[in-house]
Amino acid sequence: MRQLKEPIPLIFHTHHTRHKEDIPFWLELASEQGDPILELGCGTGRVIVSLAQAGYRTFGLDREAGMLAFLREHHSPDILSGAHVFLADLAAFHLGRQFPLILLPCNTLSTLSVKTRKETLALISQHLSPGGLFAASLPNPGQLASLPSYGETEVEETINHPLSGNPLQISSEWEKTSKHFLLRWHYDHLFPDGQVERLTIETRHDLAPAETYLAGIRAAGMIPSDLFGDYDRSVYKSTSPHLIIVCQKILT
Repeated sequence: MRQLKEPIPLIFHTHHTRHKEDIPFWLELASEQGDPILELGCGTGRVIVSLAQAGYRTFGLDREAGMLAFLREHHSPDILSGAHVFLADLAAFHLGRQFPLILLPCNTLSTLSVKTRKETLALISQHLSPGGLFAASLPNPGQLASLPSYGETEVEETINHPLSGNPLQISSEWEKTSKHFLLRWHYDHLFPDGQVERLTIETRHDLAPAETYLAGIRAAGMIPSDLFGDYDRSVYKSTSPHLIIVCQKILT
């Protein structure tokens, strides 16, 4: 098996833009709060482009230059006219303005270290308008903690490779420690002659309980107002697939 040669942003975008179950949730928040909207960790644009297409003025940050380059190159100028993206670290951005809505979707919050999470939440609070909302989604840490220590490789889906049209088999596996959940995505490009090229992307999630995240949000000057367990706004429970936090900046 050879290592996959295609750029990571292309494969990442092809996989994750197929899954849009969360988009109506972010759009609903946008309709409640108005714009401009700031998305942190905007990647190749799955969420920010949906917001821009709906007519909202959007700003996006990401620390991966390749992801932002893909976003700019693969979306029309008409769509991007309402979306402004910047290369910046989540723990070190200063935009000189405030927003009525800041989003941290795509399970990013739980991938941050304790130090980075604290610094990021402080900057989010600084960039929120008085009474503004911050919303973040992450996999339910309680649900992840209940899983076995190891999950064997399981094929999730097979799609067409974006360049060759050959099958691209997507599988996942995980390892769990007392503090972290390591998820590996394998992307296997299957050639007609039987050869396989593989790209593996790893993501590590902190297994801190929900209250740890809520305490950090409060310490940054925000008040958690809603906890949802899924994008249909169902109430968060220990068995929910997600932990979706919506909080408001404290009025002073």
